[in-house]
Amino acid sequence: MSKLTRHDLEALAYHAKPNPGKIQVVPTKKYATQRDLSLAYSPGVAAPCLEIEKNPSEAYKYTSKGNLVAVISNGTAVLGLGNIGPEASKPVMEGKGLLFKIFADIDVFDIEVDTENVDEFINTVKNIAPTFGGINLEDIKAPEAFEIEKRLKEELNIPVMHDDQHGTAIISAAALLNALELAEKNIEDVQIVVSGAGAAAISCTRLYMSFGAKRENIVMLDSRGVIRQDRENLTSQKSEFATTKKIDTLEEAMRDADVFIGLSTSNIVSPKMLKSMAKNPIVFAMANPDPEITYDLAIQTRDDIIMATGRSDNPNQVNNVLGFPFIFRGALDVRAKTINEAMKKAAVVALAELAKEPVPEQVNIAYGEMRLTFGSDYIIPKPFDPRLIAKIPPAVAKAAMESGVAQAPILDWEKYEETLLDRMGGDNKIVRLLFNRAKLNPKRVVFAEADQLDVLKAAQIVYEEGIAHPILLGNKKQIEHLKEELEFDADVPIIDPKDEDHFEQKNKYAEVFWKQQERRGQTLLSTQKLMRERNYYAAMMVNEGDADALITGYSRNYPSVVKPMLDLIGLAPGSTRIATTNVMITHRGPMFLSDTAININPTAHDLIKITQMTSGVMKMFGITPVLAMLSYSNFGSSKDQTATKVREAVSYLHRRHPDLSVDGELQTDFALNSEMLKANFPFSRLANKKVNGLIFPNLESANITYKLLKELNKAESIGPIIMGLRKPVHIIQFGASVDEIVNMTAVAVIDAQQKEKANLIS
Repeated sequence: MSKLTRHDLEALAYHAKPNPGKIQVVPTKKYATQRDLSLAYSPGVAAPCLEIEKNPSEAYKYTSKGNLVAVISNGTAVLGLGNIGPEASKPVMEGKGLLFKIFADIDVFDIEVDTENVDEFINTVKNIAPTFGGINLEDIKAPEAFEIEKRLKEELNIPVMHDDQHGTAIISAAALLNALELAEKNIEDVQIVVSGAGAAAISCTRLYMSFGAKRENIVMLDSRGVIRQDRENLTSQKSEFATTKKIDTLEEAMRDADVFIGLSTSNIVSPKMLKSMAKNPIVFAMANPDPEITYDLAIQTRDDIIMATGRSDNPNQVNNVLGFPFIFRGALDVRAKTINEAMKKAAVVALAELAKEPVPEQVNIAYGEMRLTFGSDYIIPKPFDPRLIAKIPPAVAKAAMESGVAQAPILDWEKYEETLLDRMGGDNKIVRLLFNRAKLNPKRVVFAEADQLDVLKAAQIVYEEGIAHPILLGNKKQIEHLKEELEFDADVPIIDPKDEDHFEQKNKYAEVFWKQQERRGQTLLSTQKLMRERNYYAAMMVNEGDADALITGYSRNYPSVVKPMLDLIGLAPGSTRIATTNVMITHRGPMFLSDTAININPTAHDLIKITQMTSGVMKMFGITPVLAMLSYSNFGSSKDQTATKVREAVSYLHRRHPDLSVDGELQTDFALNSEMLKANFPFSRLANKKVNGLIFPNLESANITYKLLKELNKAESIGPIIMGLRKPVHIIQFGASVDEIVNMTAVAVIDAQQKEKANLIS
């Protein structure tokens, strides 16, 4: 057995700790009292049971069936691992369940079936089907997958889809329609080469034909070459696409072809083959992890090519997550009896149309683009696009209704869209957006306490993930020892400010600092001594351009770390003070809490500045601010100074910044419960809006609140994010976790990107 790599060990630890697996069952009803339990189980449970006995469709009303999908596999074709069996496939099925939940708020039970017999598998699924609102077949080898899906769709009255077949087909079909439009070609006329003849390739080709592609214009290849009508022992699926053309190889098939669809293996398409294709060729090289031809080589070979791959680091990623969560969401929401061709085609058209619409700033920011627009590098929406859940499910649901398979038609589409958008809140998409954006332009980040194990672990992660280029500050021997222990063998800079090797650099920094402070009680000798301190040295690195950003604070109390940052870094232009905000990942989406670490008892003027800075940070994250300024009172119900200062700040913001969605003073429950707010204070500017930022009247209330959320609700926290400093310097909380340090590093990188951009513009 080969030795496990450190990445393998990390993956094993991720799946094993703190609790084995990736999904769990969480109660959705109260269960605190004996009365609650008597309603949940005996005797109260008898009433819904009897209602369902009279009318089985009532199961959708009284149970979770309507939002529950089974992800079912026998483990015969798992990712790139092959036939590894049902138990070994379970981590993949749990992962699929996780994607269903975070992208479309669909609950999942994963089911692993221990049989390769088609009839046994089908009977098993049929016998458990009453539990579920839908069935997602996964990782079942061809040709059995075709028969299993076909028979289950015929014999069950709930949606069934084999995502390996149809997911790639739906996403790539949307991309193909848009690519053909850009290439000014008709789908009825184009010559298509399909490399691969498995479940996905067959399904893709069938779907393309449903949009008008001609069978006589298609050449399909498997591992033996071109599938021709004179070949023996073809499966019925391969026979469906057998050509009469007298060609044998991929090279021959590619000549004058308009479209190449790759669902086979890596590096089988050469530049010579690309050059032989027709004008404005469309190439979807979707083999994973390595495509049939790399994106860079393809675009170097043909400047008129429209290229897509399955990779996230190339434009036009054909990613199944654009499809299956939203298709099932739409199907479940109208209680569709099946997922038919009309529903799949509706998803294709909706995806294609979405790519032509103006892209939200949040998506542009996430992908580091000034402006994503429909074109050869953007023919399919991005996986992080928040519009997907409001666009694809309604299209699927409408198609189900129009084709007669919907059992619970939607009547109020506007309300349905609002419901879909509300489902977007409960996961940490913002963290994925942070990482994605940081990776686009990683910066040099100095870790001032790299001789602490957790800090070094975080530096290792950001290096390996491509989030940042770490510079390690601290005791050199200790860092080297810890690096060896962590198997962190990358050649990254290590600096010990107390080491005489850096004597010249320390003196240079000391002299610069002394000149800045010479009339403020400092001497050259005192600044030289300060440069032996890691936080002063690290801050000067950022000041002098030897690092782009700084992370510190792990082992020291917050005020002691803030002082050197204020002394050396100073305030950003236009700032009169600094403040902090924490991003809490809550069930309703990211929530910004300010000020959580700096200003003990801010004045009305301070609250105005804190609100403005928080708004700016939220926009940096691509989020439109909707801010509530909190108090223990509501709109003048108290005349005490603590409430009055909030009222004064709100009044100023309303007068001077009428475009900012902000109101107060408000109690927290009214701020977060829009129905309560509208019923009691309909005049509020926050009525009918979803608040995503809270401005607290003092440090005490803000700090207590964010730590309560973190510990009691296990809400993930990003922060405190410092606002108002001239340079990208961020101070983590004492004893922060590795994940928190990694998240803050991504924030520091994005902050550096933004400040660099602002300097270039100015």
